[in-house]
Amino acid sequence: MFVHSVYFWLKPTLTSDEKNQVIAGLRSLTTISSVRQSFIGTPASTDRPVIDRSYQYSLILHFDDKAGHDSYQTHAVHEQFRNECGGFWDRVLIYDAVS
Repeated sequence: MFVHSVYFWLKPTLTSDEKNQVIAGLRSLTTISSVRQSFIGTPASTDRPVIDRSYQYSLILHFDDKAGHDSYQTHAVHEQFRNECGGFWDRVLIYDAVS
């Protein structure tokens, strides 16, 4: 299994329509055929020193393997998301893991 975890820090000046566009874009990514499981979320209310709650949205995607992930990276839906929403965040942090 290959897990792709992405954390987004949105620009503070975004309108509600722009935030909705980001959410719709994240949802579109979950439709890519190589995605096996998906999760879109916001920081939980847990509050311990080791927890980073500074991001606005997270996207967790599971693939069968690296090949599935690589296919996702070049998929037209992913390209569209980056082109349409890439200007809406100040920072993105990605963690990839395999088992």
